[in-house]
Amino acid sequence: MDKKSEKRHLIMQAAERLFTSRRFHEITMEDVAAAADVAKGTIYLYFQDKEDLFAQTCTAGLEEMCELLESSAGEGASFRDQLLRACMQFNEFFERRHQLMQMMQAEEARMFYLKGGVHDRWMEKRRKLVSAVARIIARGVAAGEIRGDLPPDALANVLMGMLRARTHDVDGDPQDPRRHELVVDLFCHGAGRPGVPDSQISMKP
Repeated sequence: MDKKSEKRHLIMQAAERLFTSRRFHEITMEDVAAAADVAKGTIYLYFQDKEDLFAQTCTAGLEEMCELLESSAGEGASFRDQLLRACMQFNEFFERRHQLMQMMQAEEARMFYLKGGVHDRWMEKRRKLVSAVARIIARGVAAGEIRGDLPPDALANVLMGMLRARTHDVDGDPQDPRRHELVVDLFCHGAGRPGVPDSQISMKP
């Protein structure tokens, strides 16, 4: 990492710590400069404003997650193994960077109201993440293991919602692989009792 990239990374690390400790509007660029031990003007060499700094800090995490998901699809592995590996990568990443997860969840709605360029970058990176998951799911559709009447992108959003909910339970033995297997099983087969036809499942409370 060259000196310029190192300085930018240092600022983003400081920003991530601050954005997860207080609300967005409570943090100033002076706060970020002090936390990163740089002059305030230095921040503007890398970021347009606080919103741009926030967006780039979040999207850097999305890019890293996309790379992990792309690398999780092993050659010759079954679809279920690929999906399980992707789920484990997703959760291990956010368990390592729990602060980033908190920041993204707490402030995701804000991204829809930010300036056009910032909002567009956020949505582009998020679509890239959804597409990375959807490509894995599309393999399951092709193999006949996943229903094909819904777009893979829509199914990817469902799976990511399940994984985001899973990451809240970080104190519940997060390294237990059975927990990831449960998410995969629920995604692939639903929550119905195994071996019970739909026609026999009562809809009464």
